[in-house]
Amino acid sequence: MLIVQKFGGSSLAGAERLRRAASIIADSADAWNKVVAVVSARGDTTDELLGQARRISADPPVRELDALLSCGETGSAAMTAMQLADMGKSCVSLTGAQAGILTDSVHGAARILSIDTARIMRELDAGKIVVAAGFQGAERGGDTTTLGPATQRLSAAAARTRRQWSLPPP
Repeated sequence: MLIVQKFGGSSLAGAERLRRAASIIADSADAWNKVVAVVSARGDTTDELLGQARRISADPPVRELDALLSCGETGSAAMTAMQLADMGKSCVSLTGAQAGILTDSVHGAARILSIDTARIMRELDAGKIVVAAGFQGAERGGDTTTLGPATQRLSAAAARTRRQWSLPPP
């Protein structure tokens, strides 16, 4: 059976909280077999990255902000996967693009157009826990996009399906 879990930034802030989240994921994998964990940036990472960007540029290009801010979730996914590996679990971290999340090209508030879950399902079928970076996807040209507030939770919900799906136009 497949279970999808979402972990917010405060639940991953600091080494002890990260270990606890990884323990929950590992226990779920033992109980449910197939687990996708969608993770946010740890703690105040997004605010810190945004602050760094604003110190460099008063008006940073939104495309570049997306590239920068997505690093928080990508790093969180990698660190969670590292912790799971230390616990003896087979796992893989995926960016939004690697997880098949296709968005429109509205940087800073992208909308999910479709999700191809083939990579996620391939990793799950290989016995791996999938740790996916939330808050992000990629537009048709391959550029990283960050999701708008109304669509962020869809990255977790989308992993529940075994096929590609598309959202209706707005």
